[in-house]
Amino acid sequence: MARPKTITDQQRAQVLELKRKHSYNEVAAITGLPLGTVRTIVRRSGALSDNPKHRLMFTLPAIKHSASTQLAAFVMPVQRSVTGDIEVDAVLWLREVIATGDPLAIDTAQTAVANIKTPLAEIERRYTDHLIKHSNGNMFSTFASFNFADIEGHVKKSKTTALRKAEAVARFGNDPDLMTEAERWVIRVLAGVDVGLMDSDRTGIADRFKQHPELMPHTLADCLHELSFWDELYWLKQAADADEPAQECYERGYFVFELMAQIRPRSREEATAVLQYIIDDERKDDEHADAILFNLVS
Repeated sequence: MARPKTITDQQRAQVLELKRKHSYNEVAAITGLPLGTVRTIVRRSGALSDNPKHRLMFTLPAIKHSASTQLAAFVMPVQRSVTGDIEVDAVLWLREVIATGDPLAIDTAQTAVANIKTPLAEIERRYTDHLIKHSNGNMFSTFASFNFADIEGHVKKSKTTALRKAEAVARFGNDPDLMTEAERWVIRVLAGVDVGLMDSDRTGIADRFKQHPELMPHTLADCLHELSFWDELYWLKQAADADEPAQECYERGYFVFELMAQIRPRSREEATAVLQYIIDDERKDDEHADAILFNLVS
């Protein structure tokens, strides 16, 4: 009985690299190794399991509940005559009240809106007419009336923003920048690389990130985890009126999104999760979206 051939480190590395883009059968055919050997190399390496170091880096700080019991004083917005139209001014004021995010104030405003007899669409039209009349021909001024009558939508947005503000404080404390170690790391890695808004050096960016395999996503689930991290961080910063993440962070997001066209799904459930992400985030028209979809079904 012939002794099994010794597998070299180079062969192991080749198997793992190929497995990110090919099935087990395809890897076996390309390398000439037995299918069982290919499966064993992959299983023992752990390289195609979720990357715990990656997950740790791209995770928001844990929520810390404040020990303070002091309640912030709520100040009701001052009623003002803005347009001279009593109903329009009333709705403008109620929208200011809703924008405070205070739950009791929002409930009061919703009750008041329900008691307005004139259809809100009519009040919105009158507000638009006022903006046009006083715009000196600047039609962009009418944007201020966009969704003016959508009080429920305004309520939902205000409540969401209030929750995110509270979460930002719970996660970042008094840090006004809401800076994470992931942001600092990305900025360091891409130091000196062109990260212009429209003409980034995507090849150079990818090369830089690949020099740090310890923080590369191993799986599609890792990719989704990191993309969710950047998305949540963006909205927390928006709610807290902090600066947006640096452009380098967006470049990392583009890089990870493209990786989903290369990393093979481990299961139907993982492929479905990626598909759901593309649908929910409306990324069907993004660059590499078609390649990702082909990767999920090939």
